[in-house]
Amino acid sequence: MATRDREHVDRGGRVFRVADPDWEDPLDSSFAAHTGGRWNPPGSFGVLYLNDSVAVARANVERLFTGLPYGPEDLDNLAAPILLDLDVSVESYVDATTDKGLVRLGLPTTYPHDSAGRIVQHSICQPIGQAVYDDAELGVACRSAAVGAGREELAWFELPSRPRPTLAATKLFEEWFWAAS
Repeated sequence: MATRDREHVDRGGRVFRVADPDWEDPLDSSFAAHTGGRWNPPGSFGVLYLNDSVAVARANVERLFTGLPYGPEDLDNLAAPILLDLDVSVESYVDATTDKGLVRLGLPTTYPHDSAGRIVQHSICQPIGQAVYDDAELGVACRSAAVGAGREELAWFELPSRPRPTLAATKLFEEWFWAAS
């Protein structure tokens, strides 16, 4: 998939990352490189998965509790996810936010859902992400798959000599999760 065959959108500015308070370096992408994620296969390259709003970050945390007998309200504040406010340089990312961008990537225009209404599986997105990475693209701007988020996420690819996003603030769970967006 050649770069010229993809649509691009400019993204950046203030973004948000949900992190475990015990992570030594919450901007370390090596865990995602090892385990994989939506846009990178296991054992591949580093990705920081970022949210374009606190509402999307909240929806992603709520998604983690789907089907469990407890929810975010049961978490201890000091052990619950923190929120990193980050500044990311505005740059050109592969577009998985518009119908045209999705079609160019071979994804349905209903993304993040397939034609049957199911969430598009990571196994569909990972080869796309790998091809995008192999072409030295900076990442993928995509519609969020978190229920009710209705906004975007940014798969920020760690590339050699690319500076990491800048940390603007860190908020404890009770400071961000329950606050109005």
